[in-house]
Amino acid sequence: MLKDISPRLYQQTIFAKASQKNTLVVLPTGMGKTAIAIMLSAHRLQQFPNSKVLMLSPTRPLVNQHLASFRSFLELPENQFAVFTGFVKPKTREKLWKEAKIIFSTPQGLENDIIAGRIKLEDVSLLVIDEAHRAVKEYSYVWIAKQYHAKARYPRILGLTASPGSDKESIQEIISTLFIEEIESRSHSDPDVQPYVQEIDVEWVKVALPDELMKVKKYFEMFLHTRYQELKEIGVLQKENLAYISKTDILSLQGQIQAKIAQGEKTPQLWRGISLVAEAMKVYHAMEITQTQGITTLCKYLDKLENEYTASTSKAIKRIFEDQHFKAALYLARELRDKNISHPKIGKLKEIIEKEIEENPKAKIIIFNQYRDNVVAVQRELSSLKNVIPKVFVGQAKKNDTGMSQKEQISLLEKFREGAFNVIIMTSVGEEGLDIPKVDLVIFYEPIPSAIRHIQRRGRTGRQEKGRVIILVAEKTIDENYRWSAHHKEKRMFRSLSTLKKDVQFAKPAKEKTLNDFEKKVVIIADVREKGSTVIKELLSLGAEIKLGQLPCADFIVSERAAIERKAVEDFVSSILDGRLLDQLKVLRYTFDRPLVIIEGEQDIFSVRNVHPNAIRGMLATITMSFGIPLIQTRNGKETAALIYLIAKREQEDDKKTFDPHASKKPMTPKEQQEYIVSSLPGIGPQLAPSLLKHFSTIQNIINASEQDLQKIEKIGKEKAKKIKDMVEREYGKE
Repeated sequence: MLKDISPRLYQQTIFAKASQKNTLVVLPTGMGKTAIAIMLSAHRLQQFPNSKVLMLSPTRPLVNQHLASFRSFLELPENQFAVFTGFVKPKTREKLWKEAKIIFSTPQGLENDIIAGRIKLEDVSLLVIDEAHRAVKEYSYVWIAKQYHAKARYPRILGLTASPGSDKESIQEIISTLFIEEIESRSHSDPDVQPYVQEIDVEWVKVALPDELMKVKKYFEMFLHTRYQELKEIGVLQKENLAYISKTDILSLQGQIQAKIAQGEKTPQLWRGISLVAEAMKVYHAMEITQTQGITTLCKYLDKLENEYTASTSKAIKRIFEDQHFKAALYLARELRDKNISHPKIGKLKEIIEKEIEENPKAKIIIFNQYRDNVVAVQRELSSLKNVIPKVFVGQAKKNDTGMSQKEQISLLEKFREGAFNVIIMTSVGEEGLDIPKVDLVIFYEPIPSAIRHIQRRGRTGRQEKGRVIILVAEKTIDENYRWSAHHKEKRMFRSLSTLKKDVQFAKPAKEKTLNDFEKKVVIIADVREKGSTVIKELLSLGAEIKLGQLPCADFIVSERAAIERKAVEDFVSSILDGRLLDQLKVLRYTFDRPLVIIEGEQDIFSVRNVHPNAIRGMLATITMSFGIPLIQTRNGKETAALIYLIAKREQEDDKKTFDPHASKKPMTPKEQQEYIVSSLPGIGPQLAPSLLKHFSTIQNIINASEQDLQKIEKIGKEKAKKIKDMVEREYGKE
């Protein structure tokens, strides 16, 4: 099956291990991780001829790049390769899945295919996870790997990355989420890798921030100090040295305060604290831009803040613009913009590129800049240079912003490879995995504190011949902190990898599946709007079979008699205010013998909206006593799923029959039918229907009643009575 591929010794060694166990492969960028995936794919397809290979990548350009590589080195008919992205319709993906042998996909869309049952992971003999360092927390890789590990008849997982993380905890998380049984890592210094490694020269170029920018920075620092001081005074911030508070510290503090508020601790100090932290985050970002990017980008950010200030009622943003230190920084920044004072990095960047192009007219240069606004500013500056053709490579369009489609990204990279232009300026979207051969120089416009991102950026050069990296650093600024942060994290990563095999908890080998493993014992019908929710994913992880349908009422049906309405705390309170809740529960009560309402979330139900507590208590009493529907509160989607699964299991223990997602209503009593009919009149609903029936005795009397008679009922005024009469007397079909 393989063609035109000559594996290196270390690739053969890694392949041998990966063919036996779930393996995490850590190799420097450009050292042939994809070749190992190709070799293992051929091996698994020969071992299990009726199986499939599934390769996941985080972006569409990477998906297309891997498709091209596999086509080059595997002897397979064209229809045996398939690409799944958001541009491919669900029905087409279902058809492609049946025909293809190797499928390349982004993970997000694939989740929906698994939930809807359009693809069967049981058929997959190899799951390849590209950029495996992303397999943490809630990223889609985690859930897909869990489903695959549980369902595949012949499971094998291959994780690929150049940088798994800077500490043991991060690496351990990847190993756990991907069920890794073995790590195969190589660095540039390993004997079997050294013959193939191209040297990369890294040069740190320092520039001095001019006094004018240092002054703007100082005003922002003074603003922040006042906020930190107040946070300390009200007992929210415990740190002693207020001069060394990082963005990570602020984010951590924000999370701690929000957690306390969600748990019901609503003191004035916490409310004030959350506002102060919001102010600090916005101004810290402005200070960071000042130091690392320059006045043009800073003023764009400040203009956005001012628009927010004009349009918003937020107290935090108003307090920012009322602060004297912030006002001084704002005035000075705009003054410097008018004087065309630029960041010294711009001048140094132009100098470096001019020299590079002069010495090597065919040079290809990549510039990384993490701020989209500044990427455009850099392109504008470089356009004035002789023989320099700069192009911008950014992610997809965001709200009120410009961007590039995936098709445009792929086209631009192809033109760069062909030499149509010589400088490409990228945001972080270009850091991962993209294969751009023969890049002569990579420039970091700013250091970044992430070891993973630092390694990914650096790996864009030195693939086929010696590479160069230049990193611009503004002296006595946050740039210097970030430089050393990434340096120490990278060292920790390699130390962790070298000792990890002794300490890490590897996954136990998966047992080969038997027919019993594929018997579905619990069936849950879910409304199609729940597709992709945490609850659905957790139910599938628990082993439930999910059937999606357009349900007339309820979010989940677990038996002929039992159904569940799930509401987040905020949605529950909102549905009380807009009147949806009683209408929904009325239908739920009429349709099922055993309805249940789950309120999900840790927030205090009495404080999420400005609603009087008695109104909420009254609604809770109506639901439980008048409708006879039990209420249960869960903390999160995982807890909700566990509860639904257990209820479904209990309901289906003695009933092996399937049930219809479009559940028919159970027979109503005459009293219930009368209330249901009257409740559908304009403005009536389930609360007023009994009052009308008690007063008029029959539906006929209500229909025949005059507007004046209807107004005798409490809560029915002139307008509502007029709407009722208009509805019952209106000729059918007339607008």
